[in-house]
Amino acid sequence: MADSELPAPFTVPFVVPPVAAPVRSAGTTDYYLLTMREQAVQILPGYQTRIWGYEGSFPGPTFDVQQGRDVVVRQVNRLPSAHPTLGYTPYTSVHLHGSASLPQYDGYANDVTYPGSWKDYRYPNHQGCRTLWYHDHGVHHTASNVYMGLAGMYRIHDPIERSLPIPQGYYDVPLVITDAMFDSEGQLLFDDDDESGLFGDVILVNGRPWPVMKVERRKYRFRILNASVSRTYRLQLDSGEPFVVIGTDAGLTAVPQPVTTLLQGNAERYEVVIDFAKYKIGTRVTLRNLSPRNNVDYTHTDKVMAFDVVSKASTPSKNSIPKTIYPGNAIMALTPTATTPTRTLALVRQGGEWTINGETWADVEASGFTRALANPELGGVEIWEIHNDSGGWHHPLHIHLVDFKILDREFDRSGVRVAPRAHERGPKDVVHVGENERVRLITQFTPHPGTYMVHCHNLVHEDHDMMGQFTVGSGGYDPITTAPARPLPAPDL
Repeated sequence: MADSELPAPFTVPFVVPPVAAPVRSAGTTDYYLLTMREQAVQILPGYQTRIWGYEGSFPGPTFDVQQGRDVVVRQVNRLPSAHPTLGYTPYTSVHLHGSASLPQYDGYANDVTYPGSWKDYRYPNHQGCRTLWYHDHGVHHTASNVYMGLAGMYRIHDPIERSLPIPQGYYDVPLVITDAMFDSEGQLLFDDDDESGLFGDVILVNGRPWPVMKVERRKYRFRILNASVSRTYRLQLDSGEPFVVIGTDAGLTAVPQPVTTLLQGNAERYEVVIDFAKYKIGTRVTLRNLSPRNNVDYTHTDKVMAFDVVSKASTPSKNSIPKTIYPGNAIMALTPTATTPTRTLALVRQGGEWTINGETWADVEASGFTRALANPELGGVEIWEIHNDSGGWHHPLHIHLVDFKILDREFDRSGVRVAPRAHERGPKDVVHVGENERVRLITQFTPHPGTYMVHCHNLVHEDHDMMGQFTVGSGGYDPITTAPARPLPAPDL
């Protein structure tokens, strides 16, 4: 679609995704029902775009759950029999990204649900407060399924978070950032540029193009999720004022970290506080994208959204940032020793395929799902060193099951290791590995034995075929055969 047919940036009103509601609760368990279906929705003014959404929503409903309460989500696949342009059958596998789920509920790529089938996913929610997200993980079609709209936010709350004076409730706002391209009729175009990446010319926040949000003169907490298929962002406020980072992928940080720019790779989540009390009523503040290397840019991809300061604060409560936020995180307390095992994962494109240590997911499939990049002990602590010795692309690497701490980075194979960036100094489950970078992580492999995936979260790279697996301990549940999807009709929840 031509630029002249697209809405001007900062003219479409900001919206918040719907909130998921349980269909029933019993004891310590809440039960939800989500149906994946095709829906025509307005993304661009004047057009109805065909999307695939959880409950027909783009993005899907936001889950707000409490630590210690189990959640069962019945996922029903009522998608059409074929993708509208690519033609494949849209089988799905739902991954709750950041959850320490059992293998059979983790969204293993080959544990798929075909149209006309359903599966119950069980989530323990024993982890501390954090911003998770759920998205499709169907093997070889993750990029196109997520691009069609199969993604949503999932927030775990705990008593420590609730006791803090940080913005909460109405002032705790999800920002799900994606990018897309549209044809002349307003339908989504999928072009992965010879399996290297998909970069749209329209930036969407919560499914709206370059929206404008009305805000009060007070602090807001924004949970920023980069749900784009391939695009990485470097975010900055045009006023030059800092964001205050108070949370990373796997929870709140020990202390606040003010930063003026924020590099955010695919699937990373950052919780930031912006203080609009610094601006007069009538001020417009815009969130910009200083595009990192090896992204494809267009006329307006340097813009994300705008905030219009329209009124004074309606309440003074939950409107400050303490000097200490969430100390005592066990992962952040991990320290390498001389005996800590170290593994290396090399992210390389060879023979037209994206590989990890020279292997692809096709190798895993050919082995009958037994081939593994690593077999850490249950409860074992290891250092993983991630190598990206290419200047042509970056890789956001995601390790399922575990949280980790970034130890250091090495640029251009210099041999000099430097501390992680200020905004990364919290518990993580995705690490942005830039061009010619090597990054060291430390993690503990708990709480379950079993087989889990590790992959690049540029979803085009994942699909072609930069994904492997590791097996924690022995005796874990099989991720494919333990709780397979079943054909409709489904019994009552």
